Amino acid sequence: MRIGVNTRLLLAGKMDGIGWFTAETMRRIVQSHPEHDFYFFFDRKPDRGFIFSSNVHPVVLPPQARHPVLWFLFFEVSIRWALKHYKIDLFLSPECYLSLGSKVPTLMVIHDINYEHTKGNLKPSHQRYMNYYSSRFAHHSTRIATVSEYSKQDIVDTYHVSANKIDVVYDGAHEGYHPSGKALRQQIRDQYAQGCPYFIFVGTIIKRKNLATVLTAFDHFKAQSRSDMKLVVVGHKVWWQDELKEAYDQMKYQESVIFIGRAAADTLVNLMGAAEALVYPSFFEGFGIPIIEAFQAEVPVITSNCTSMPEVAGDAAILVEPTNVPMLTDALHKVSSDDSLRSKLIDAGRRQREKFSWDKTSAALWNSMMKTLENIDVK
Repeated sequence: MRIGVNTRLLLAGKMDGIGWFTAETMRRIVQSHPEHDFYFFFDRKPDRGFIFSSNVHPVVLPPQARHPVLWFLFFEVSIRWALKHYKIDLFLSPECYLSLGSKVPTLMVIHDINYEHTKGNLKPSHQRYMNYYSSRFAHHSTRIATVSEYSKQDIVDTYHVSANKIDVVYDGAHEGYHPSGKALRQQIRDQYAQGCPYFIFVGTIIKRKNLATVLTAFDHFKAQSRSDMKLVVVGHKVWWQDELKEAYDQMKYQESVIFIGRAAADTLVNLMGAAEALVYPSFFEGFGIPIIEAFQAEVPVITSNCTSMPEVAGDAAILVEPTNVPMLTDALHKVSSDDSLRSKLIDAGRRQREKFSWDKTSAALWNSMMKTLENIDVK
């Protein structure tokens, strides 16, 4: 069988959550199924590290698609041509774009549809594109995979597609995450946090990730506790305006906030393992991979009580209302000072993390791919 895969988000050193999902699942799937040929469709010359096996055939298609017009050309012209030219039997798109002009059985992965509910996270042109095409993609796709039961129900309710068409394929977490020993923990603190303990925030800095509330709550925490705790922020700055800029400008303890920027995988593993707690009160997540990464590192978690995060965290995190500054401030106090609570959260995290792994994700995604071929009449 010839399987085509949209791999345009496999970008060495620049991958976000969807890129990691693609890399981790496809590495396992192509190596587990040498009897099939996989055609990886890139929009630029790929790093050789992404050619995971001899049954992977890299194909570079124009244009480099990072704008709505270029998305349209890549998927409706280049991908459509490639699916026909390479006689593809099944097309997998690990993101929520596909070719509306193709009749090849297609499995599309929708990680979440936050753009249908929140504004200001995307450029206006990107927002218009997503609002116009996403429902069309969902209905055109033969099957859909998504990363949580919450996201599945959201797609059903918003796009009015059958629940029978959607498979839940939970995310996994990088296997390198682990607890840090005392010496390594202090080494990381010395290198990144002026030798002090720190909370960690992980995520692309966009409005949806709610860094503004984290900054305000952390400032209150510092004023009340007088501790030497730092806040380490890991993520690429995409949005720095409105309430986020205002929250930072009003902080009394700006010097205690350390911006790392986008971190390499190994660096993030060390940063997470040495943290006092992960602070992740996002407004909207289809899954929330950093939660599981913190569980792997045996680091307590503070996260939101909405969308998919309670499903992923289970009983292993402190859940807060994402806009409630006093509630988040109180959680910071508790997780940094209550050793009994910390131990309870870490133990619960060990149990919860067993539900998620990239091996399980890959097996579930492969099953969804096979169902795509079996149930092409499901709409």
